[in-house]
Amino acid sequence: MALVVQKYGGTSVANTERIKNVARRVVRQHQKGDQMVVVVSAMAGDTNRLVALSKDIHDLPEGREYDVLVSTGEQVTIALLALAIQNMGVPAVSYLGHQVRILTDNSYSKARIKSIDSENLHRDLKEGKVVVVAGFQGVDEHGNLTTLGRGGSDTTAVAIAAALKADACEIYTDVDGVYTTDPNVCSDARKIDHISYDEMLEMASAGAKVLQIRSVEMAAKYNVPLEVRSSFNDNPGTWVTKEETKMESQVVTGVSSQKDEAKIAVRQVPDLPGIASRIFAPISEANIIVDMIVQNVSTDGTTDLTFTVPKPDLKRALLIIEKTANEIGAKKVESSENIAKVSIIGLGMRSHSGIASKMFSTLAKENINIQMISTSEIKISIIVDVKYTELAVRVLHDVFELGKK
Repeated sequence: MALVVQKYGGTSVANTERIKNVARRVVRQHQKGDQMVVVVSAMAGDTNRLVALSKDIHDLPEGREYDVLVSTGEQVTIALLALAIQNMGVPAVSYLGHQVRILTDNSYSKARIKSIDSENLHRDLKEGKVVVVAGFQGVDEHGNLTTLGRGGSDTTAVAIAAALKADACEIYTDVDGVYTTDPNVCSDARKIDHISYDEMLEMASAGAKVLQIRSVEMAAKYNVPLEVRSSFNDNPGTWVTKEETKMESQVVTGVSSQKDEAKIAVRQVPDLPGIASRIFAPISEANIIVDMIVQNVSTDGTTDLTFTVPKPDLKRALLIIEKTANEIGAKKVESSENIAKVSIIGLGMRSHSGIASKMFSTLAKENINIQMISTSEIKISIIVDVKYTELAVRVLHDVFELGKK
């Protein structure tokens, strides 16, 4: 008997027929003797609908009431799924985040999990029940509802798997695994059988939508084996685990792209100690994530500072940066939404030279200008004009021969 945590995304529970399909899959595994905890997202489109409603009411909806609103979608799916499982003759119980007591901090819309009270879950599992838990949501120490950010159901599932010391955490979605790149962009994109936590983390941060970044971080921290699978077939998926020796044979594992970032440039910033801190401290306090940062060499006592933020946060970030720029004496603030991040990722990059040169020369042949560059031990990311995104992905996927087994 294994203890398995399964997570189903919005497309997997998009309507009642799909919810019944999930119920059949869960019941089938439960009848084999496994203990089952199922984490579900809101039905596809529900969260977007709720966000749109909030924007009809408020120019910049955020904070406590925003989280109260957008967390309601999951309540519908957990109830429907529990009812569907019960209708198939298996006892099931549903829990909202605060009922499990998924304790988080109070960073609304981007809350981080502090702890999980697993007592009720263990009790129900011992009684033979399937436990259905709302993803994406928790509660702070004052009893306020919080949400974990888009894709937060992945993090909920991994956190519960870690708390229960589950044998596996299965992430069900509308694709049957992690691919070398988006199959909609490259027809020869290949499903990866095994990928390391580090590679998956870099791919998620670079734009791969299969898993939320924080869920991969948590899986790596607590060594939770993840399998990404499709809820629409029984094909084997992609296992995300700790690094294995055989993984090192592939120099580049995948190519990712991301179009939901925006670029902010602060021009003619006084080149003095502490200026960067004054620029980025208020951004951090607003819980806005800064990704890539480039600072030009100072020539006249001033410098230009360019960085990227999530596109949905651009309006808030600009309000903060324009105020800061006036305070520190910077000349101008510019922004652009017409950018994309393209990245190559692979464990083998740690021990192979010439990867960056090959990447840059390939893009140069296609007249693709590189605006920014960022590197890590196993990733190279660039910013390009958004119109070149798919072309850049295709030529890089081809030059590194990722379509080959």
